[in-house]
Amino acid sequence: MNVFKTGMFLSLFSAPWAFADDQIAAIFDGPVFGSVIESQPVDFQSSVALQALMSSGSLTSVELVTHLLRRIDALNNKGPQLNAVIEINPDALGIAEQLDQERAANVKRGPLHGIPVLVKDNFDTADKMQTTAGSPALVGPAPQHDAFVVNKLREAGAIILGKANLSEWSAFRGDNIPNGWSGRGGQTRNPHDLASEVCGSSSGSAVGVAAGFAPVSIGTETHGSIICPASKNGVVGVRPTTGLLSRAGVIPISSRQDTPGPMARTVTDAALMLTAMSGKDARDKATYGVPNNPVDYFSYLRADALQGKRLGYPVKTVEGQFMDDDPAFETIKKHLRRIGAILVPIDVPASNRYTEWELLQTDFAAELNTYLQTRPGLDVRSMNDIVAFNTRHPGAENYDQNNLINSSSMDIEQQLYFEAATQLQRTHRELIDGLMGKYGLDALIDWSDRSFNGSGALAGYPGLTLPVGANEKGMPLGLYWLSTAWDEARLLSFAYALEQGLPAGRQDL
Repeated sequence: MNVFKTGMFLSLFSAPWAFADDQIAAIFDGPVFGSVIESQPVDFQSSVALQALMSSGSLTSVELVTHLLRRIDALNNKGPQLNAVIEINPDALGIAEQLDQERAANVKRGPLHGIPVLVKDNFDTADKMQTTAGSPALVGPAPQHDAFVVNKLREAGAIILGKANLSEWSAFRGDNIPNGWSGRGGQTRNPHDLASEVCGSSSGSAVGVAAGFAPVSIGTETHGSIICPASKNGVVGVRPTTGLLSRAGVIPISSRQDTPGPMARTVTDAALMLTAMSGKDARDKATYGVPNNPVDYFSYLRADALQGKRLGYPVKTVEGQFMDDDPAFETIKKHLRRIGAILVPIDVPASNRYTEWELLQTDFAAELNTYLQTRPGLDVRSMNDIVAFNTRHPGAENYDQNNLINSSSMDIEQQLYFEAATQLQRTHRELIDGLMGKYGLDALIDWSDRSFNGSGALAGYPGLTLPVGANEKGMPLGLYWLSTAWDEARLLSFAYALEQGLPAGRQDL
């Protein structure tokens, strides 16, 4: 499957961006790139394909990074101004040169050696870049340590190319703020249609991959912030089981639901990223409870993984429409059956989320204040300081900050909090486990988590979205996969099987 070069991404070089044609053309004409760039543009190549080019000597990391930096300048900063990248790593070319030297000396750290990665701007990086969650209030000295997953990527040979824009404070600043906007980065825009929804909060991480700024990226999810933007922008997104990946060094919302996760062009790339970021971390004890940590997720990918597997799908959408009446879904069902899957219609009971927001606000206030103590030298030391900063510096948009204000004043009695949090998680775990047990399922599927309404995130269970083409308006369609705890390997293998089984270059369903 390669929709990225001949399918959905044709819009990158068509009418909406006609005013940027000269800039786009200039990207490919630079003499530094040689024949490989001219004959095989790297913008939408997977990390696996790029690794093969570098291993063969046809491409270097320096050439690749130089090319991507020019592309970011042309399309992120100029032209359509996607605003997906909030900051470039000034050391990226130097790191690429070092990794090229290692490769020349027959030293290869792994499948991500020399591969550029975009990192959401809520991951600590102990370098020359800022870590701010998109907020000007956190501009100041860099963190003292990398986030655990960032350090793991560096160890694996990945190049941290830059920071990705996001919904400020991971969409926890205020209610009237558009998805993908931050005070530092401005408004992230969808590369398929500049006026369309990017979703949040890991919008920059998704758009960065979709627009060809990097083959892979990392985002975070508390409730939909990986799955939704990945689906809306047509890339693979993985939300792991909560606790699989360390949250240490990540600006938090709630440790009950927060998780990092990879975004990528292909399932293979996502599997490689998830493997590289995994491991036990003393700063996040939840990682000690992960079975067989780390797992080589790449080794589970098989084209026949769906043979005889039972996939449950909702009989009706949340709008009350029958899924079987959707022509695009009928086409997907045919592809799934052709590669051996058994499709099972299921009734999804309504789920209860009424306490989630209050619990998240309580967590946010306490956990952000704790995080800020790890950032010596900043002018803000508490959530109240951030509220005061925003009051003094409202910005041209003058967006509200009611979520910050309400979170700072939340006061739930401890026993009541514990009971409500426990019940919320149990309810959604029982919903998912109950459906899989009742119908004898291997996984659940849906359009972009519309019918399960965030139950996977609330349960702390893994989810994955796979781009499967475009709808009648040319916008990406993402098929959502959901399962029970620690089932990432099977979900990746199932999505891989469908990815391999779809027609190459498919533009619509």
